[in-house]
Amino acid sequence: MTKTYADFAAFWPYYLTQHADPRTRAVHYCGTVLGCLLVLCCAAGGGFWTLIAAPVAGYGPAWAAHALIERNRPATFTYPIWSFAADFRMLYCAATGRLGAELTRAGLA
Repeated sequence: MTKTYADFAAFWPYYLTQHADPRTRAVHYCGTVLGCLLVLCCAAGGGFWTLIAAPVAGYGPAWAAHALIERNRPATFTYPIWSFAADFRMLYCAATGRLGAELTRAGLA
């Protein structure tokens, strides 16, 4: 049975536990950045196909990392909006040097 979370603050530590391996996080960062770049390409006139490719490029490798590295089910399937937001929060925390503190709070470091 899947645990339910009342809000994003309660979901965030769970999300981090599902991304405990740094390799999984690295794949997520690449997918998130690539997805954003494809959306920007579409906005810049790159064609509608880039908008269609964005979620495939973003989520495909991330889901593969969950299957091959973490051996868990992506949180996206149960919490799609919170997982989407958490992808960006995790990337932001990593880019600003704050992820270590977040992992410690989640009991992972």
